[in-house]
Amino acid sequence: MELIVATRNAHKTREIEQILGSGCAIRDLTAYPEISEISESGTSFEENAKLKAIAVSRELPGLVVADDSGLEVDALEGAPGVHSARYAGENASDTERIAKLLRQLSKVNAKGDQRRARFRCVLAIARDGHVLATFEGVVGGKITEPPRGSHGFGYDPIFIPDGFEETFAELPEQVKNNISHRAKAIRKLQAKLPTLCGEG
Repeated sequence: MELIVATRNAHKTREIEQILGSGCAIRDLTAYPEISEISESGTSFEENAKLKAIAVSRELPGLVVADDSGLEVDALEGAPGVHSARYAGENASDTERIAKLLRQLSKVNAKGDQRRARFRCVLAIARDGHVLATFEGVVGGKITEPPRGSHGFGYDPIFIPDGFEETFAELPEQVKNNISHRAKAIRKLQAKLPTLCGEG
């Protein structure tokens, strides 16, 4: 089974490959430099995932999966949310994004339950410019500081998932890939893939 993932983020592609396993051949947009960046102008993760899936599926044959995901922090009224990747500016590093988020939490003097947060992921799957389905995964947790761990990417070093003492960046890859927001969404997608491919 072949899937095109509408991203040039090697971390996301690797996570999706690992969670789906050997039954799927995954390609991402690094193989298609002629496809331009898609503007993430939606107001929700679902809107952005759909925008990307539709745009790429108009350019390439077969099934296209697009992901939009991010961190929602209660004390920041759900921020950074859909702006997670651009929270500290268009070309900011993960370190700069984390630093800004921790500064904002310090400004509102967030403590205890105010540091509750969740990672949310929405996957959209499309073919020929039409969305076939969307799938959502959420994992709750809290924000810690200072950042800890060297695995993962994005806000992983400051997010401790419920039921664990370690941050996503401290957990082994196989553990994170079992409990993460993206893993939950991908498993829902995986269950529907045979139907979506016309096999079931």
